[in-house]
Amino acid sequence: MNQHPRWQFWIDRGGTFTDIVGRRPNGSLVTHKLLSENPEQYRDAAVAGIRHLLGTAPGEPITPERVECVKMGTTVATNALLERKGEPTLLVTTKGFRDALRIAYQDRPRLFERHIVLPELLYTRVIEAQERIGADGTVVEPFDEAHLRERLWAAFDAGLRSVAVVFMHGYRYPAHEIAAAKLARELGFTQVSVSHEVSPLMKLVSRGDTTVVDAYLSPILRRYVEQVASEMPGVKLFFMQSSGGLTDAHAFQGKDAILSGPAGGIVGMVRTAQLAKNDLGGDKVIGFDMGGTSTDVSHFAGEFERAFETRVAGVRMRAPMMSIHTVAAGGGSILSFDGARFRAGPESAGANPGPACYRRGGPLAVTDANVMVGKIQPTWFPKVFGPNADQALDRDIVVAKFTELAQRIAHATGTPRTPEEVAEGFIDIAVGAMANAIKKISVARGYDVTRYTLQCFGGAGGQHACRVADALGMDRVFAHPLAGVLSAYGMGLADQSVMREAAVELRLADALATVAHRLDALAAEAEGELRRQGVSGGEIRTHRRVHVRYEGTDSALVVPFGSAIEIQSAFEAAYRQRFAFLMQERALVVEAVSVEAVGAGDAPAEAPQATLAPAAMPAAETVKLFSGGRWWEAALVVREAAKPGLFIDGPAIIAEKNATTVVEPGWRARVTALDHRCSNACSPARRAAPSAPRSIR
Repeated sequence: MNQHPRWQFWIDRGGTFTDIVGRRPNGSLVTHKLLSENPEQYRDAAVAGIRHLLGTAPGEPITPERVECVKMGTTVATNALLERKGEPTLLVTTKGFRDALRIAYQDRPRLFERHIVLPELLYTRVIEAQERIGADGTVVEPFDEAHLRERLWAAFDAGLRSVAVVFMHGYRYPAHEIAAAKLARELGFTQVSVSHEVSPLMKLVSRGDTTVVDAYLSPILRRYVEQVASEMPGVKLFFMQSSGGLTDAHAFQGKDAILSGPAGGIVGMVRTAQLAKNDLGGDKVIGFDMGGTSTDVSHFAGEFERAFETRVAGVRMRAPMMSIHTVAAGGGSILSFDGARFRAGPESAGANPGPACYRRGGPLAVTDANVMVGKIQPTWFPKVFGPNADQALDRDIVVAKFTELAQRIAHATGTPRTPEEVAEGFIDIAVGAMANAIKKISVARGYDVTRYTLQCFGGAGGQHACRVADALGMDRVFAHPLAGVLSAYGMGLADQSVMREAAVELRLADALATVAHRLDALAAEAEGELRRQGVSGGEIRTHRRVHVRYEGTDSALVVPFGSAIEIQSAFEAAYRQRFAFLMQERALVVEAVSVEAVGAGDAPAEAPQATLAPAAMPAAETVKLFSGGRWWEAALVVREAAKPGLFIDGPAIIAEKNATTVVEPGWRARVTALDHRCSNACSPARRAAPSAPRSIR
């Protein structure tokens, strides 16, 4: 009997490209990549990609008879937040606190910056409700329904349809929030987000910001979900949450969508690294996901790392998210010269117009720099450009623009540089930004990055991985055969999950009974939601965690639930790892608890293959590559022709269907029994001076 009688589609809709992995009814995989924005060709890239792989005509419905399910991550909510294009939102808060979110914590992340630009507020109007509940649950001021009704009507008449309700101490005593939300729905507000449901944790500012984000983004997300679902009637649709778990499309909320796409990449990275841990000497990996718009870096040392309080695009949020650090250094990062220095980003050319080589009149970008130095060969790059989306990259315009830029730089600085040297200078700047990002999530947190493997993925990751590893002192790079679409592949491997949280605020010594009771209640709620989404009870696992901090501090660390001794031991180990000291004179406080209910996803099916005797892989052709200030003769090899056991000495370019990988001088790539590619740095002498016959002057 066929185990997979219908298609599945796993999709990552990124800022520049949309990646699609399709699993055919026979279980084999097929991939497709297309521009996320191409209004002349299609309305939505994800649906267009599914139609392409199925062979259905535009407008023809995608039916459940052919498609079992679609699992996808999307940047729709992320882009709406970054560009401030969410739903106009009304904030309803306690009287006297209308400016609490505006004032916030008054922190100064850039202490010596004289001109402070505050982030733009997400809400457009504020209503102060006549109500107040004290910290002990005492009703200080009764809820005045008539007063709030009158002001809600005025906001509704002004065109607002989305409302965020955030009351003082509402996370613990929600009666007034419940009454306000009921009133708003009766008056016709279509999106009502209340803080005790969205973020039931203490701290008014971060709880309020999270609730506002949910109200601001959920309508945008809902419209996108409905648009996709309308073209696939009856097909099961799942979306990736920022926490790394899939959820039913209709349970997908704005607050859980910020890192929807990158989270899929982390899942794909971890699942494939665990398969390859024998080749890597363990499963400690640094994730290096470089796409068209940005680069996401992450750390894995045995379990997923999540942050429960983060800041994205200037907005604080208290929602479980994969711990990912993002820098504005992608293939589309715009290159510029301001008369004194080179700059790469943070602005991006995106998908439209894209880099100059995309044939849409775009500016020079990092991708163009790689074309200029020969690390991207237009002949071997996907032909999805031009008016009919069937042309290769335009190298001629890249050469012309870099030549003009080199002349302008020489005139401004008095130092002549060739176009290739200019392009490599920009690449060095981008590599430095990415290496610094990795240091923040590793070295700055007490981890020795040289003991890790750099796992590269994303469309542009392989072009820079060796250079980034060199900058960090790392000597091993790992790439999966689907590295170019690993975020999409991760959607298919991800678990279906539901997370629930609750505030506690009790000393550990007095809290165990209360904590256990709260965890049981949260577990029942999370498991019930998973069953509602179609996961059978026998397939559900639950993970119970406690958020612990020292009394008098405000930084909690998350550790597994257990006995008081186990919790204290785990907390002290994590605290010493992070801060290098302990405050044993202080009591431990359980700030909050969280439960994750998980329905297991598909395990990657990758069987070992027959391994050939070690030998150099034959090159399809030889190309010129500029690296380290000189031109090299580099072997160009086709990844699909690689067999386990073969190796590739740098300098070389590995051309793949969904990515390009550069093996820098002094590195050697080998193909493992699982058809993965591991690159290792050779000896320092060889890295400094590769063999003479491979270079040309």
